[in-house]
Formats: sequence, structure tokens, C-alpha cells
Amino acid sequence: MAQDYTIDYYLKTAWQSVANAYNQEASKFGITQASGYVLINILKEGTAVSQIANLLGVRSTSLSRILSSLEKQGLIYREADAFDKRSVKVFLTDLGVEKRVLAVHVVKDFNEYLVQNFSERERVRLAETLQKINKLAQQYALEKK
Repeated sequence: MAQDYTIDYYLKTAWQSVANAYNQEASKFGITQASGYVLINILKEGTAVSQIANLLGVRSTSLSRILSSLEKQGLIYREADAFDKRSVKVFLTDLGVEKRVLAVHVVKDFNEYLVQNFSERERVRLAETLQKINKLAQQYALEKK
């Protein structure tokens, strides 16, 4: 089977194009697409590292690198959870809040661009198809265990 006839090929290339578009915009603000997603998912009251990993669907090693980078840039800080010392919560600094606002703007702007270029029917069909692919991929992984 030719690579360009597989469903995952189209998913991968489409996501890579989206990530590249986000990275191009995010770089104007001194962040990356990945760090922007992390900033967007940190709540004012702090967010557990494990929760961020689950929300973004990334492994803890990848997230650790991103968090270390964000910490070095002065965008976040980490603290042990007051109620569960085994858990670490991530908080935004004032600069992190500013970058979060910019990241949210980039995401909204790009999504508005996509919305303007898809019909309602296309958007609904795409969402249903991607949800089905997600469900099937999870099922497949479970069946192969």
C-alpha cells in the first residue's frame, strides 16, 4: 500500500501542517506550539503535572522537557501540592499569563480561519470522523494487548 493512501498519512501530514502554522505564529511571541498548549491548560489555581500530560496526550518525559523550558523562560513555576505532597502543581507567572493570552489568541484566530473555510456540514463530518478514528485507535490498542 502506498504511503499516501493510508488514513494515518493524511492525519499526520494535516497535523504537521497545523503544528507548523501554530509554530510560525507562536515563534513571533517567543514560544512554541507545544509550550502554548501547555500554557493554555494551566489554570489560575495551578494544574497538576499529571493532569497536563493527560490533557495534552503526551508522555511525562516530553512534558518534563517543555516544563523545564517554560520554567527557564520564567513563564511557570512548580510547587508541591498542599494536600498531596506526591503531586506537583504548575502555576503561571505574570509573564506566563501574558504568553497564555497570546497563545489563546493564536488558537482562536487559526480556528476562525478554518471555520471560515469549511461549511457547517464539512465541520460536523470532520469532527465525527476524527472522533471515530480516535475511538477506533483506542480500541485497536486495547485489542492488540
